Amino acid sequence: MKYCFIALLSFASQLLSAASIEKQFYLGADLSYVNEMEDCGAKYYDKNKRQDPFKLFADKGANLIRVRLWHNPQWTAYSNLEDATKTLQRAKNNGMKTLLDFHYSDTWTDPEKQFVPQAWAHISDTDELAKTLYNYTTEILAALDAKNLLPDMVQVGNETNIEILQPEKTLVHGIPNWPRNATLLNSGIKAVRDYSKKVNKPIGIVLHIAQPENALWWFKQASEHAVLDYDIIGLSYYPQWSTYKLPQLPGAITTLKNTYKKDVLIVETAYPYTLENFDKADNVLGKNAIQPEFPATPKGQASYLLTLRNLVKAAGGIGVIYWEPAWVSTKCTTLWGKGSHWENATFFNAAEGNKTLPAFLFFSNKYQSKN
Repeated sequence: MKYCFIALLSFASQLLSAASIEKQFYLGADLSYVNEMEDCGAKYYDKNKRQDPFKLFADKGANLIRVRLWHNPQWTAYSNLEDATKTLQRAKNNGMKTLLDFHYSDTWTDPEKQFVPQAWAHISDTDELAKTLYNYTTEILAALDAKNLLPDMVQVGNETNIEILQPEKTLVHGIPNWPRNATLLNSGIKAVRDYSKKVNKPIGIVLHIAQPENALWWFKQASEHAVLDYDIIGLSYYPQWSTYKLPQLPGAITTLKNTYKKDVLIVETAYPYTLENFDKADNVLGKNAIQPEFPATPKGQASYLLTLRNLVKAAGGIGVIYWEPAWVSTKCTTLWGKGSHWENATFFNAAEGNKTLPAFLFFSNKYQSKN
């Protein structure tokens, strides 16, 4: 296992020496949960001192913060416009760039579900729904711009592997109606592009697909249906749910980059530092998430991230964002249980009062694993 890990690092180093990286390489974090966690009593520590998490991530080297936005979530007071605005402001106050993730739903969207917001559920005409999507996207950007918080990048949808804006009762998997799907995606894209041009402020447009093997077919079909005016291919990469192992990932990134002439950004990844569960909420990342080269230890988590970072950079990708490294365990509840389903995959050691873990080395461009 040790030699396989060394081979991975050697491969990344060789590619890096031959590559010319001109653009900024993003080392980011999705901190959408932080406001809620702090309201629930969460405290974060580094060197035995309590830290503001946004300042902590910036000080450690993070240069991009991702934040999700739900349309009108009645089941929570968070990830609405008010909460997302607060997150964007905290990120800006600490000198980090921002990526706004439109879920276009009142709840989580992912490869298994893409539910239309309840306020739009009565709209059956595709063109009318596309216009509603356009207007909503424009209104959000204008509201943020009025507070000088226009994001540097915008995701038009979250993990849109299946058709977006579907009625919950008739949800289908796959994309049986690509013309409808393309119309809706292009409407969101056009809203961002039009607003960017109107105010003369650049906004990178991201389309986001979960797992590289799915992106290969999805972007081919999207191109065939004239979904073309975007800037960045966003990928979720979780080894637990991907058929692609780490050594295969650079090939997928290179293929996507060269085929569609777009930048490629890993907008979600994560890895556990332990398999222990510290509360009553089951952990999402369990034994199936563990790769042979990277044990579920603080060092194993850091090694996974450093290896992934180096491989993505070597392949010409523009960055890696870690999903919810601050979603620690608290007294609060989720839709599925009390506590956090992610505390074993954060950057804070739950067994030591949420002290920082070696995973923060991920944000240091100068640090290279010595393993």
